[in-house]
Amino acid sequence: MAILFHHPLCPRSRYIRLLLAEYGIEIELIEERPFERRQDFLIANPAGDLPVMIDSNDFVVPGAATIAEYLDETRGLGLDRRLLPEGPAERVETRRLTDWFNTKFYQEVSEPLVNEKVYKRYMRPGQGGGGPEMSVVRAVRSNIRYHLRYIGHLTATRKWLAGDNMTHADLAAAAHLSCVDFVGDVPWSENAEAKEWYMRMKSRPSFRSLLTDRLPGMTPDRVYADLDF
Repeated sequence: MAILFHHPLCPRSRYIRLLLAEYGIEIELIEERPFERRQDFLIANPAGDLPVMIDSNDFVVPGAATIAEYLDETRGLGLDRRLLPEGPAERVETRRLTDWFNTKFYQEVSEPLVNEKVYKRYMRPGQGGGGPEMSVVRAVRSNIRYHLRYIGHLTATRKWLAGDNMTHADLAAAAHLSCVDFVGDVPWSENAEAKEWYMRMKSRPSFRSLLTDRLPGMTPDRVYADLDF
């Protein structure tokens, strides 16, 4: 069985967990705290970030984008439920939006919020642990409104984010939003289209394991596991 080094509130790890679940691939999850800079983990991935997949043949595949492409090439080809479109233009749009969430949304919203509200709880003072920096949290809360409007704009004109079918783009966006939803900082009342799309994603069987994630000393927001919020 393949192994995935992840953290329960790492948004890029969640993206790969959703992708694996959509393909019906069983995997062993091993929790990794990237801020601890564990030597054995750095040997597997010198970049020191998550996720990292070790396939059943002991082949190391580091990084969300690399894992996603690897899974498409090794598992997606020939399947009716392939999650990258066949046409080149549609693939470009899917990759553009996937990168939007795994890079832009990550930098502006999910990474700073998870760092401030989650990781810093478990860091030692020498690692930068402590209470959240509220100026960062306020900036994130401002940034997420822009991204919600963009999701709403896309889903108002398309069935899914990148077109007529669910793709990597939907999984990446939902993974990042789920982390923000866990800590209760998504203003769902501000965009009905984005909320309706997320409800569809949240109701998929692949989402079930994410909704059961818990961390010591943390309680998710009251609507986090609610499919009809």
